[in-house]
Amino acid sequence: MNFMKAAFLVAVSTLITIAPRSLMMGQGVDDQMLLHPPTDSWPGYHGDYSGRRHSPLTQITPQNVKNLSLAWAFQTDQTALIKSSPLLVEGILYFTVPENIWAVDARSGHQIWHYTYPRSPGEHIGHRGVAMYKKYLFFVTPDGHLVSLNANDATVRWIVQVADATKGYWTSMAPLIVGNRVLVGVSGDFDNLTGYIRSIDPETGATQWQWNSTPPAGTPNQTTGGMTWMTGTYDPDLNLVYWGTGNPTPVLTGSTRPGDDLYTCTIVALNPETGKLVWSFQASPHDTHDWDAVETPVLVDGDFHGEHKKMLMQTSRNGYFFVLDRTNGKSLLTAPFGPVNWSLGVDKQGRPIPNPAKEPAPDGRLIAPDEGGMTNYRSPSFDTRNGLFVVDAHPSYGIYFAKSADGVYGWAGADYGVWGKGVIEAIDYQTGKIRWSHELGPGGSGAGVLTTDSGLTFTGDALGNFLALDSSDGKTLWHAGSGAHIVSSPTTYELDGRQYLLTSSGGVLFAWVLPQE
Repeated sequence: MNFMKAAFLVAVSTLITIAPRSLMMGQGVDDQMLLHPPTDSWPGYHGDYSGRRHSPLTQITPQNVKNLSLAWAFQTDQTALIKSSPLLVEGILYFTVPENIWAVDARSGHQIWHYTYPRSPGEHIGHRGVAMYKKYLFFVTPDGHLVSLNANDATVRWIVQVADATKGYWTSMAPLIVGNRVLVGVSGDFDNLTGYIRSIDPETGATQWQWNSTPPAGTPNQTTGGMTWMTGTYDPDLNLVYWGTGNPTPVLTGSTRPGDDLYTCTIVALNPETGKLVWSFQASPHDTHDWDAVETPVLVDGDFHGEHKKMLMQTSRNGYFFVLDRTNGKSLLTAPFGPVNWSLGVDKQGRPIPNPAKEPAPDGRLIAPDEGGMTNYRSPSFDTRNGLFVVDAHPSYGIYFAKSADGVYGWAGADYGVWGKGVIEAIDYQTGKIRWSHELGPGGSGAGVLTTDSGLTFTGDALGNFLALDSSDGKTLWHAGSGAHIVSSPTTYELDGRQYLLTSSGGVLFAWVLPQE
């Protein structure tokens, strides 16, 4: 524990705006809130443990959504874009950009406090948000530290290192709380490093366990990579944590890493008490296109072809939609959800079969999708009302190159996007067929998706417009220009009998409501 750094950060965190005492009540998150969030809360990155991002709220409907108006807007005054999903606990929102956390009154947008971590090394590519356990907040920093704050006043409890930035690691994900464990993942695929998930004691900052997605350095024919930079999900009945891992390294050449390269580009199920691997499913065996499989593993219980199943669904960056039995990792369905030309089909395990002729080459290979993938970090939603998996997709093509001069370290090649667009797709999980789609514009959007029981789908387009779509057919019912690029996922909550829609673009957080009658 770095006590000198902690003392310094206590001083930094005192540069805050003090709110009225009525707003400084003790906040708290317990297991029950994470299992069954009330409608006035959004206590985890996904809202709840399932990753479905579907709200039971119905006050905003397809009929009245056109009347949405701005309740308030909060300006971070930062150049960094908001990528985080704000937590909401007891009327207070907590959200981030790299090295910054704000606590904001969810009714008025009034700042309660602002905490700043000192400028640090490491990639400042973005930040997904914070986690909360009891009355404590947890967030990761670009230089690979996990910081714990008291939620009511932003004073520092402790700081521990979870990744070594001097080796090329950085951290940007929102931690996942499971019981008395803070689960964190790492980034670092610019270098040949081992990916891992680490469990931290929320009281002391001590490491409880670590699961490595690739072997330690020095292993023969070593595969490195498998970064874990997006937040997983959790099934309390099975007591399993589900997490996606990233691509192997060197990224665009597989000559030094023959075989499947386990456990990269893989969905894994771990025991949260021990960190032991229970099962795995590899979405992209021997990946040579930078197609991380970190996309949200969405948990759905329901009918599949006439049988009740506990399912896991993922739209993967490689262009395939997967439905798995989450009790054992067995495939139920594998289907493309856009143009895919890099595989020879699907094997008996439901895994795509890489086509060696589509690996990067000196004269280039035209590949669909491109390096950004058919989807990416942006959150999907499972519409429980209509039985649809709704995702911000990116049909695209890119040209991949490899040559001996690029070596076998880090990127080890080059790629160039040729064409791409953004499309919201509603996928029938029983068949993999696309029920409806909604075009978002050239280049694609970075916005995630939220659905509601009233029949609405909220997202954003490529031109910076917030959108409300009809969940039955994808038609636009409302839009509002934001003035900046949207790279976050909308959320919703209800306070004092009013449903709020929360969106962000650029460095501004927006709250929308219906006019009071």
